[in-house]
Amino acid sequence: MKAVLYIGHGTRSKKGAAEANLFIGSVMKKVDAPIQKLCFLELTEPDIEAGFEYCVQEGAAEIMIMPLFLLAAGHIKQDIPEELAPLIKKYPAITVRMADPFGVRDSILDAIAELAADDGQPIRSDDSILIVGRGSSDPSILKSFDSIKRGISRRLGVRNVQVCYLAAASPTFKDGLDSICNEDSGRVIVIPYLLFSGLLLSEVVREVNKKVKAGFSVNLTDTLGRHVAIQNLVAEKANGEVYVNAAVIH
Repeated sequence: MKAVLYIGHGTRSKKGAAEANLFIGSVMKKVDAPIQKLCFLELTEPDIEAGFEYCVQEGAAEIMIMPLFLLAAGHIKQDIPEELAPLIKKYPAITVRMADPFGVRDSILDAIAELAADDGQPIRSDDSILIVGRGSSDPSILKSFDSIKRGISRRLGVRNVQVCYLAAASPTFKDGLDSICNEDSGRVIVIPYLLFSGLLLSEVVREVNKKVKAGFSVNLTDTLGRHVAIQNLVAEKANGEVYVNAAVIH
């Protein structure tokens, strides 16, 4: 039997964990696999080992690892494979494949554009967009955000689109927000490039509220996991309806 093991990042935020469970609950209804389980890399239970063991106990002969990560950084390249390695060794008869993270896709950029316009106010060319990434020292992540920036600019017709990061890269979120708010332009739309709520999003909300109280026109969009297009993307990948570079893990 086929199993799909979804792996989220994990969070200390109960709200973020609840959102992840709700998200996967919606995805599971669209996936044709008899065994499905959500687990987390860190901070939230069940962990990867518990999730993997659940699939084995339910009779899985093949496990598709579905990382719930937007871009490929250290967690995808190193941390998750390291967690899986002893389990794969323990159960050599089970075929284990791991799908790529979401990557920069048109469907995701379309969803972001819809979230940005979701408050009912038309987006004007003199508005500014601030995309907030989690952050990474991996150069490929910064390159991906360049593509995301260009894609959002084209979709929304806004020239001033900037990127900042919550950790491990510059400019920092606070510096990016300060800079874009102090420019002589219209409304600032802040887009958190995050799947779910959590402590990182709490920081974004706190700083945006400070700007609003100071008289700036700043709007914060929902996280990406709120959009049905992201749910559909995960389901399509799990069902094999879109191309998945599902490498066999040995």
